[in-house]
Amino acid sequence: MLRLLLSTAFAAGFASGAFAQEITIGAANVSSYLDPGRDHSNVGSQFYYNSFDTLIGKNHDTLETDWQPALATEWKLIDSKTMELKLRDGVTFHNGEDMNADDVVFSLNRMYQADFPPYVVRSRDRLENFVKAEKIDDLTVRISVEKEEPLWETLLNLQQVMIIPEDYTKALTGDPKVAEHDDFEAFSLAPVGTGPYRISEFVPGERVVYERFDDFWGEKAPLAKATVQHIPETASRLTALKTGEANIITNIAPDQLALIEADKNLRTVGTATPLFHVMIMNVNHPKLQDPRIRQALSLAIDRDTLNEALWLGKAVVPSTHTLKEYGDLYMPELKTFEYNPEKAKELLKEAGYDGSEITFDTHPTYYTNGMLAAQAITEMWGAVGINGKVNVAEKWSGRSPEMMTRNWSNPMYFADPFGSFGVMWAPNGPSEGEGRFNTDADYAEIWERFRFSKDVEARKVAYGELMERIKQDPPVLPLYRPFESWAMRKDVSWEPKPGHIPYVLDFRAGSISFALN
Repeated sequence: MLRLLLSTAFAAGFASGAFAQEITIGAANVSSYLDPGRDHSNVGSQFYYNSFDTLIGKNHDTLETDWQPALATEWKLIDSKTMELKLRDGVTFHNGEDMNADDVVFSLNRMYQADFPPYVVRSRDRLENFVKAEKIDDLTVRISVEKEEPLWETLLNLQQVMIIPEDYTKALTGDPKVAEHDDFEAFSLAPVGTGPYRISEFVPGERVVYERFDDFWGEKAPLAKATVQHIPETASRLTALKTGEANIITNIAPDQLALIEADKNLRTVGTATPLFHVMIMNVNHPKLQDPRIRQALSLAIDRDTLNEALWLGKAVVPSTHTLKEYGDLYMPELKTFEYNPEKAKELLKEAGYDGSEITFDTHPTYYTNGMLAAQAITEMWGAVGINGKVNVAEKWSGRSPEMMTRNWSNPMYFADPFGSFGVMWAPNGPSEGEGRFNTDADYAEIWERFRFSKDVEARKVAYGELMERIKQDPPVLPLYRPFESWAMRKDVSWEPKPGHIPYVLDFRAGSISFALN
């Protein structure tokens, strides 16, 4: 069994700066592949920050925007559509290769000019404005865009444009000349980056093992080794924590917190995660095409009661699709979503709702409290006369024309409304691409003003117009920002940083420490 290795020798080594600590994390989920370019899942977002770097870094200790040099030491616009970046000299990949401009151009263009299907999706939903990266010399690259870009630094800090080694990736299938799709598939099982930890072992769906990378360009990793082990059941994760098999465990529901904190050897940390659990509605399902039906489905849900019952009031119920992390574009004054069961009944009558069954799909365990929320929602529907039924299945149903409603999550992929609402609900985005959402020329025009205006007030006006469209013809209801918690041994000091996207397990220097008794 994987146990905490904190012998006297290790403790002495850590206290003297020898960085000998090893830990185990019991995780509710572990990815089936590791590739920062293709991944966009809540599960996957845990794993990349320790092992990969972006060109432009960010101070994650604060919600404020504080861009910092990372693999690029400086950057500037040389014209309105071209940015030039100077690369850090002396950066080494985990396989021993030196990083240079060829690797950067390869990494960026695999996304900007994507033809590998998983990259195509990620490119379209967040990087569509980017045309290409070009090498100027070994330590200089230029990036060009189609339209003037108001979010340069933000979009060069994305997980999806973390830098990977060109030669290594192309050689994975034995062809050093062309990176075929098989190379990217192979890379996702044997990933290599430039971060403070190399991935020394990856068992898809089961385990990720990080080991300190001594040739890291920045401040050295505080851990010698970190093992993330898949332990799907909450009870089993708690047992692993109590017995010392795990030092940290993920995805603890609020009703477990008091039990954990009663143990003198354990502690918890939690936060309202920058992500919404949402109900999505298929606007093209024959029984839901009338927007009044979907309005009624939304109005019938008492989200405050869900918060109290499932999250002990610790979740955040939004009035609109907005997050504090948006900074100047945080707009809680918008009133897009509400609880109004009497209005729901009126709309159902107006729409001629005939009592047909409306299904709500849910995965049995993926979302904390997801099953309980689904059951409660269908009961709330019943209170206004909606005949609801919960469908439980592990398979994603969002692409199916038969899907009516289901739970999903809408993470903040980056700190801007584009990085949360927009990634899901932009014209030609995933929701429209999967056939459950429609846009038109008017929606596209509003989106264009929101996405590319350099004036914050103009962007806010346009975003308000988008929210009004969502209110009148709803495809989604944000239920709440879930209050996710982690539990750990009391000698471990770790918590999620406010500047990260959701669920990141950050074990870099300054992010984890230990009390020595």
